Amino acid sequence: MCAVHDTALPHDESGGRMHDKRTALPHDESGGRMHDKRARSRFDSVHCRQFIKHLVLDSRFFRAYESDAIESLCRKKGIGYSHVGLSYDTALEGHHWRIITSAFSHISILHLVFNMSALWSLGVIEQLGHVGLGVEYYLHYTMLLVVLSGLLVLGIYHILIKRFNLDYFRRVTAVGYSCVVFGWMTILSTKQPSSKLELFGLLSLPISFAPFESLIFTSIIVPQASFIGHLSGIIVGYAIAWGVIHGMNNYWAVSMLGWMVLVFILSLKKSGTYDFSFLEIESVEESSLPSVRFLSPGNGRTLQMSASDVGLNLV
Repeated sequence: MCAVHDTALPHDESGGRMHDKRTALPHDESGGRMHDKRARSRFDSVHCRQFIKHLVLDSRFFRAYESDAIESLCRKKGIGYSHVGLSYDTALEGHHWRIITSAFSHISILHLVFNMSALWSLGVIEQLGHVGLGVEYYLHYTMLLVVLSGLLVLGIYHILIKRFNLDYFRRVTAVGYSCVVFGWMTILSTKQPSSKLELFGLLSLPISFAPFESLIFTSIIVPQASFIGHLSGIIVGYAIAWGVIHGMNNYWAVSMLGWMVLVFILSLKKSGTYDFSFLEIESVEESSLPSVRFLSPGNGRTLQMSASDVGLNLV
């Protein structure tokens, strides 16, 4: 997870797609393709050298293909990290959906590659069903890590702002999957301390020390790294590993997923970020909670929920 200020998304200098100059295979006089092994060998070696040159020496190769898919879409839609990231002020404005989007958003391809490489090295979790981990455990508690670490980040921001008058944290926008990665790193270090954490196949860390080693390392090497976001992942990870948070099964996972989707849609609607035409939110005098109506344009019937109702009423 990275904590960033008003830094614009990176753009390609040329703004366009780099086109690879392709060399056609030589043909003989009759119009057919030559089958000379030497010609093919020269052709392959030339293309191999050109590819390596573009890949290693020309950084525009990466920027161009990065901008083609993601950056061009962001520029077209006017979307930046500030539109999907998690911050204290946006949370107060009702943008609770950002707890989800911030975890799956990154400020650059390099940011994404680092997080995914660390997550890949933690894939051993899926193979440890015999010690209480496994695929289901991973899926169940990943949802908890996303939500709880995001809420904990906001809670820490609130204390720093209100208690210590550090208004700086009002403007900090957090994005990235690192909070989840640090959470799983912590869980694995507790459940399977003999494991190793491999980074890019170059660096091997004892998993028992990896959470705090990585916390300090990333804070020094990457100044924009969110220390609070990473620390929140570690805290939630220990709460799960030590059994403070437990009991997740398929029922609770599906229930939690349903509530996440509902809150996601309602917060998008209420904050004015996206206008769902089938959904109408009305305030209720008896309570501060809103009344929600799902409109059905076909028959004029509505499904209404309010704080004063015991159940759902089909009107």
